[in-house]
Amino acid sequence: MRRFAAAALFLVTGCAVVPPPPRIEAQRIPYADVDPLQFGELRVPAGEGPFPLAIVIHGGCWRANVVSLRSTARLASALRDAGVATWNIEYRRVGDAGGGWPGTFRDVAAATDFARTLARTHALDLSRVVVVGHSAGAHLALWSAARARLPSESDLHSESPLRPSGVVALAGPGDLRSLDVPGGSICGRGTLETLLGGTLAAVPEHWAQGSPAALLPLGVPQTLIVGTRDRVIPSRIVEAYERAALAAGDRELVEPGSQAWPAVLENVLALAGASH
Repeated sequence: MRRFAAAALFLVTGCAVVPPPPRIEAQRIPYADVDPLQFGELRVPAGEGPFPLAIVIHGGCWRANVVSLRSTARLASALRDAGVATWNIEYRRVGDAGGGWPGTFRDVAAATDFARTLARTHALDLSRVVVVGHSAGAHLALWSAARARLPSESDLHSESPLRPSGVVALAGPGDLRSLDVPGGSICGRGTLETLLGGTLAAVPEHWAQGSPAALLPLGVPQTLIVGTRDRVIPSRIVEAYERAALAAGDRELVEPGSQAWPAVLENVLALAGASH
């Protein structure tokens, strides 16, 4: 009745049709107020919505001053242009004040849960949330889906975490323990130890709580994309995580074996339930 009345009013008065809301190019929004790095960029497609949401997490070896959310801005824009709203997040990393353990993880958790706040004023469908991450961001994307399984005594535990519909992990490790090698990880000596608050031998519980593989099954569809010649995160590491996830009961895993954009777009749209 309300929609019919509005149409009748237009016919009588001859008022101009109100255009649909324009797309948001990039709106910078803080998700916390402890540090200037706790912000994200929201991009919303043109139209009425509600739109599925992709939470985008950049990589950079979990270290400060390597890359920023600028590295995933084009990805976020392309997904927005395909009809998916995007929340491209920044977060504190190793080398930033408050980064490492537990700040890096807490920032990602806070930014993810902030989608609920964004949905109050933007046309976002929180039943269709996909977390997309690249490299270290892929690890954090998987972890964001796993954190609901954290023990209540964990430094990383939070009440009622937002549960995504799926994860697209681009060339990232699902098990940080697999990167604990003599001489330090590919990201440099001491990086993982600072990220996790100590060595694997000293704080094995931190390494487990920070590793999605130790929190399996995630219970959500996961797409694992890695280049067969990737030297930073070799495909064998991704394949090992895939085997562990399947053994733990996760049944909806896809490994396209390519970093090509069509594979990324196809899987994000599929997990978000969006048409292309």
